[in-house]
Amino acid sequence: MAAEAVLPRPPYDAELAPMLDVISTMLPPTLTADMLPALRQGTLPGMPSAEEVLAKARLRSRDVTIAGYRGGEIVVSVIEAEGRTGHGPGILHTHGGGMIMGDRFGGIAAFAEWLHRYDGVLVSVEYRLAPEFPDPYPVEDCYAGLVWTAENAEEIGLEAGRLLIAGASAGGGLAAGVALLARDRQGPPLLGQMLLCPMLDDRDATVSTRQYEGIGVWDRGSNLLGWGSLLGDRRGTPDVSIYAAPARATDLSGLPPAYIDCGSAEVFRDEDVAYASAIWASGGQAELHVWPGGFHGFDGLAPQAALSHDVVDARDRWIRRLLG
Repeated sequence: MAAEAVLPRPPYDAELAPMLDVISTMLPPTLTADMLPALRQGTLPGMPSAEEVLAKARLRSRDVTIAGYRGGEIVVSVIEAEGRTGHGPGILHTHGGGMIMGDRFGGIAAFAEWLHRYDGVLVSVEYRLAPEFPDPYPVEDCYAGLVWTAENAEEIGLEAGRLLIAGASAGGGLAAGVALLARDRQGPPLLGQMLLCPMLDDRDATVSTRQYEGIGVWDRGSNLLGWGSLLGDRRGTPDVSIYAAPARATDLSGLPPAYIDCGSAEVFRDEDVAYASAIWASGGQAELHVWPGGFHGFDGLAPQAALSHDVVDARDRWIRRLLG
């Protein structure tokens, strides 16, 4: 069989390119199953711990054990500003990690300013990971987190009708899946869904997935590992639900307004653009940003870059419109 031709790719942002070179020395583009035990042990060198993130952002966290899918115990962390006593909007957070790694504290720094500004509360779900817990465990655990958050709104200081869901990468895909579940089960209403470089499509059929193989952060091979761990032999077949892979949904009506972003230089670009288009085609509302030359997760891995500041500003404008 002839080797697949290398496709031309959008260039990386000039400021991000050298940062990607450094990141690549610590995190290879293609992750494999044998790397998972080490990857689950901790953060990249130089990245702050969860305790350091919370302390720097003047946030406090407490853990609550709740019933997840099939009654199994999972933990959610309720995170809010130190000394908070009032009520405000809430964010249900679903962390990233390709469905196979990461924890509930990953990425929470991005929400700290909003928790202070709006006197809000964030609930982050420690959903169970594939391959030990394949689909539907991750998305159903996250949905259980949504139900718990809504049922305990008064106790955690959440204003009625002011709950949104947010997640990055796999967490973005899970957030989209939970929004679909909430719609179809007439579950707790969501004010919005913030899908940050979301992992939405298991079918490995876009141009962008073929453009980023063996290069960047979370390349095609890593993506196949994530989806294969979640879905097993079902990956790419008709036997995949819209809640596991929201890109499969053909009716995206009746969903809360969506914020979707991604980099032009990453695997998820085409499926994220298609998801925003599908929302519009269904009569829904979506705000889409494709950041030129951005690799996967660049805003978190290179927060000092000018493009990362633009990302933060755009997300903040959407939140201001949503929460006032």
